[in-house]
Amino acid sequence: MKNNLHIEINIKEQSLKLFDGDELVKQYSISTASNGAGELMDSECTPRGLHIISEKIGAGYAPDTVFVSREPTGELYTPDLRKQFPDRDWILTRILWLSGTEPGCNQGGDVDSHDRYIYIHGSPDDVEIGKPGSRGCIRMRNEDVMELFDQVEEGTPVHIAEK
Repeated sequence: MKNNLHIEINIKEQSLKLFDGDELVKQYSISTASNGAGELMDSECTPRGLHIISEKIGAGYAPDTVFVSREPTGELYTPDLRKQFPDRDWILTRILWLSGTEPGCNQGGDVDSHDRYIYIHGSPDDVEIGKPGSRGCIRMRNEDVMELFDQVEEGTPVHIAEK
């Protein structure tokens, strides 16, 4: 792992902070779940606790690349595409797939963050960042998620807290 990188996500502040040891490297505005914090399957809540980045998906793809089931569709996001698929949860540009590391809290059974498909991912430019709005994932601006993606590796610790 690069140095001592880790990520702290604050649901109340709608912020993601990248640290190298105790030193703040970068802070980003994000959007967590509109349903608030929670770990249960199908709750569409953002899970709390300790996680790791288990997979990095999307390296080398263009900004606004559309992903469905973690696979690029061959589409680039446009407002017209949104009109064609109004109910799609737009996952764009890069995906950092999270796995919980706390059995019974965010790992295993009906609280497993990985099985819930919880990601840090890019989103359309017209999606508001800085306030809750996702279906459980952590949304970022495309340029921000690309920057973060290039700095972290699989195994990077991610802590998600309400405050």
